[in-house]
Formats: sequence, structure tokens, C-alpha cells
Amino acid sequence: MEYPALAELIKTISILRSENGCSWDREQTHTSLRHNMAEEAYEAIDAINSGDMNHLKEELGDVLLQVLLHSQIAKEEGFFDIEDVAKRLNDKLIHRHPHVFGNVKVSGTDEILANWDKLKAEEKPHRKSLMDGISKSQSALMSAQKISCRAVKVGFEWQSDEQLKECIMSEFKEFDEAKTYDEKEEEFGDILFAVVNLARRNQIDAEQALIRSNTKFMKRFRKMEELAEKPLADLTFEEWDALWKKAKKLVSDDMAIDVKAD
Repeated sequence: MEYPALAELIKTISILRSENGCSWDREQTHTSLRHNMAEEAYEAIDAINSGDMNHLKEELGDVLLQVLLHSQIAKEEGFFDIEDVAKRLNDKLIHRHPHVFGNVKVSGTDEILANWDKLKAEEKPHRKSLMDGISKSQSALMSAQKISCRAVKVGFEWQSDEQLKECIMSEFKEFDEAKTYDEKEEEFGDILFAVVNLARRNQIDAEQALIRSNTKFMKRFRKMEELAEKPLADLTFEEWDALWKKAKKLVSDDMAIDVKAD
């Protein structure tokens, strides 16, 4: 199976990075492109949430651009190229799917995931703790959920949602009792971590749940701006409250994510 457009794209990236290419592209490094990688990935997620397949096609292209740029830079530095990246990924996928490419028999998804974790651990013997390998660059909310999931795998878990809710309330109490900024920051972090565990126990993606709430708030706030008969800064608390309730009724809660980037 051939992919001529992909081959042409790889060639285009190479030209852009060449002496006869684009000065901006030539100036880029792995470090300078870090922000772009994260930004493009989140824009692709926005496209997925919107359900707009044309938008998703475009954003996946932007993610692919970042992969190809990093691969081209690495090639120029003599480390690896996009072919090496593809081979490494293909080898890993085959190794981690012995029930497809080998003779391993599995009873279902749970066993597949257990085998995946076992094979991954074998590939990375340098990791001694379950907490090793947690990304330091992803959002703290995503990290908290992953940390929680890893701890649960060995039985470190609350017995019920009610027990966890009691823990959350106790964290609020400790926050109220904190005296210094550092103490309040620490206790507030404990509140967030406990709430993320409540999301995980209920199969809720905490990051996506917060994105949804952010979007809902922005939609309602925009509606308030439309409805306000005087500058928002001049509103009393009672006027704010009444305007919020009116906006809440008018704005649909059908939250197909369509965040408008500033």
C-alpha cells in the first residue's frame, strides 16, 4: 500500500528546512516547537469534541506536521528520521498485541490491558516505581488522574464513593484551617486530587469534564454580555445573579464542544 501524499509531505518538510527553504522553519528546534506540539494536540481534541470531521482532518494534519518537523530536525542532527519513528512504533504495537500478532489467547479487554501493562513494564525495566514515567509536561489534572489510576491497580483505593466524598469534605475543612498561603495551596491541591479520584471512580475523564464546564461557562457568560443593559462592571451582585439565571435558561446545555480560541 502506497501513500504518495505522505511521501510528498515528507519531501515538502525537508525542502522547508533546507537552505533554499523557509527561514522560520530552519530556525526551529525541538525546544522551540514544544508549545506547538501541545497546542496542536489540544486543537485536535477540540475538533474531535465538535464532531466536525473536516476540522478534525485539518487539525490531525497540524499534529502530523509537528511529528514530521521533529523527525526532520532529528534526521539533520543524525539521530533518527520519520522511518525510524514509524518502525519503532510498529515494532512496539506488534509486541504489545501478541493476541493479534502472536499466539496469546485473551478473554477480553481487561486481559488485553493487563498484558499491555506487563509488556510495557518489560520494555522499561529502569522504571522501579508505579509513579515512574508520569509526564511532567501534561496538565496537572491529567497527571492526577493517571497517578490515581496507577495506584488503584495495586489496590490503593477508597471502598466507596461515599467514603471518598467524606475525604473530600475533610480536605475542605483542612483548607479552611490553613493559615499561610503555602498551607492553603497545599490543601487546595489535596481537594483537587481527591475530586479527580471521584471522577476516575465514576469513569469520568476529569480533563474533559473541566473542558466541558469551561465551555459551558464561557457560553453563558457571552450570553450575559449580550443581555446586559449596562456595563458588566457596574452590576450589583443581585443583578449578576439574575442575569446569570436568565443566560442559563437561554443557553443550551447540549455541550458539543466548540471552544472559540481567543
